[in-house]
Amino acid sequence: MLSDQSAPVVRATLPAVGAAIGEIADRFYERLFADRPELLRDLFNRGNQANGEQRRALAGSIAAFATMLVQRPDERPDALLARIAGKHASLGVTSDQYKLVQRHLFAAIAEVLGDAVTPEVADAWDEVYWLMAGALIAREARLYQEAGVPEGEVWQRMVVEERHRETPDVVSFTLRHADGRPAGAFRPGQYVSVQVPLPDGARQIRQYSLSAAPGGSTWRISVKRVRGGAAPEGEVSAWLHEHLRPGGELTVSLPFGDLVLPPGDGPVALVSAGIGGTPMLSVLGHLAETGRDREVLVAHADRSPSDHAHREELLRLASAHPRAAVRLWYEEPGRQGTEEQGTGGRPVAVASGPMNAGALELPEGVTVLLCGPLPFMRAVRGDLLRRGVPARRIQYEVFGPDLWLGLE
Repeated sequence: MLSDQSAPVVRATLPAVGAAIGEIADRFYERLFADRPELLRDLFNRGNQANGEQRRALAGSIAAFATMLVQRPDERPDALLARIAGKHASLGVTSDQYKLVQRHLFAAIAEVLGDAVTPEVADAWDEVYWLMAGALIAREARLYQEAGVPEGEVWQRMVVEERHRETPDVVSFTLRHADGRPAGAFRPGQYVSVQVPLPDGARQIRQYSLSAAPGGSTWRISVKRVRGGAAPEGEVSAWLHEHLRPGGELTVSLPFGDLVLPPGDGPVALVSAGIGGTPMLSVLGHLAETGRDREVLVAHADRSPSDHAHREELLRLASAHPRAAVRLWYEEPGRQGTEEQGTGGRPVAVASGPMNAGALELPEGVTVLLCGPLPFMRAVRGDLLRRGVPARRIQYEVFGPDLWLGLE
């Protein structure tokens, strides 16, 4: 909660800061990377920096956090903070880096707003920053403590045991520790960061969901190659597809993320599109082994059956669960109707076109796990809210910059 001194100052200056926040973010990153070029080379996603997504995410998060402080002071954006903290922990972000960010961010604010940044204004917005930073630092400290590692020390070397092409654009990699130890426990739905050396000497990092159930001696990630076109080709996904083979080594973080199976025995809906189906495989595999009393709805949308990564595995896992139902949507024409799929021989409804969340048969008290492209999640979440599903029961994951503003 903002202090009595800062709240009216932030409220009065929020329109001006909000109007200039994009330019402030641009200046901030220019200053940060001039001072610490290794952060752009080895930590930040260069593609998202080039297309402006990271800058827009930073600008939006600061403005939205300040708005919440002055308009809804009794609420805490726990879901937002949890998602950001998980991403930071998976990157090995440390508390001292928040001081570096503060220095360059406030220098950028002063450059853009000039004389409007009086000492009173600077103090009030410094309070906003440290309220958000302090909450994130505390959450990240707990994540590191739960993982049993010192702050930021999340990286480990792993070896590729298997490589399998799932679709023309998706390859899965099974990973084990180089010394033969089990890969380690994780919660169904979590992700890991992968650090890749590129030809220019950079070490770029991306996050990938663990796409198989926990409990085994290995982990699996499934990587969709980001093709060029309107946007640049994905540096990391291209390297993994072209160079990583069985026996190859990879630097991988510990698992993080809060798109996880909720405790208890209540019904669950796993709703996904495209490569967003990978965390759902982990959750469904776990449910098939340990949660057979829970009612489960699996709903997935994709371009076509041949583009649907792990399609047969999904149907097999659903058939192994006595209370699982599956609904599929494909953009490819001619796939509409009902098919018999899976070892259990239960019918699977297959429709053409985009997913119609309004047609989903949702049990009372369902918790929805949602993952996929941001426009898909916006549309589905809106449909669910209109149907009366409480926002607190809709959990989702956004890969890339923290574009949570599109959903909150």
